[in-house]
Amino acid sequence: MEKDRSVHEALGEAARLVAWLGSPESRRLLDQFGGVVAGALQSGGRVLACGNGGSMCDAMHFAEELSGRFRRDRPALAAQAISDPAHLTCVANDWGFAHVFARGVEAWGRRGDALVVFSTSGQSPNVIAAAHAAHERGLTVLGLLGRDGGALKDLCDRAIIVPGLTADRIQEIHIKVVHLVIELVERQLFPALYATEESRRSIA
Repeated sequence: MEKDRSVHEALGEAARLVAWLGSPESRRLLDQFGGVVAGALQSGGRVLACGNGGSMCDAMHFAEELSGRFRRDRPALAAQAISDPAHLTCVANDWGFAHVFARGVEAWGRRGDALVVFSTSGQSPNVIAAAHAAHERGLTVLGLLGRDGGALKDLCDRAIIVPGLTADRIQEIHIKVVHLVIELVERQLFPALYATEESRRSIA
């Protein structure tokens, strides 16, 4: 019975957060987030992404869906996660782990680009350092955060802060946001990809 109750509570919390994501305020933030990403790419810029642990996996997933393929074939988009093991271990060895993402921003970020930071706590020192480096170089900083947003909240030009209590629930919403943002980007940059789909819906 205890196991059943814990599963029920977990599903209830997940459902609550999905409902939160569907609120008018969250949808407004999603539109703004997607608009910034699409704008950076449309103007010839690049989107960088970073995070630790599961958040790095989300950053990598976000980047590869843009540079590779989401639902349908279309031109590749300039997106890159700061996740190369050689870069991370080199910088960590020479300057310390707090600098691994900031050095990536220094290497690959340019004015007009966007940096997407993932952190369930909003307190990761190396992600905070990356946000500072991005601002110094004229990048727009977008945050996928959790809890109260932490120190990163005030370093982001736009942030979606998931009001969850645990990293796993927050990351479940982050990956949902990733997919929604990619769709928004594609709809803005490649509307023809969705024309057939919209046509079928109108007929139905």
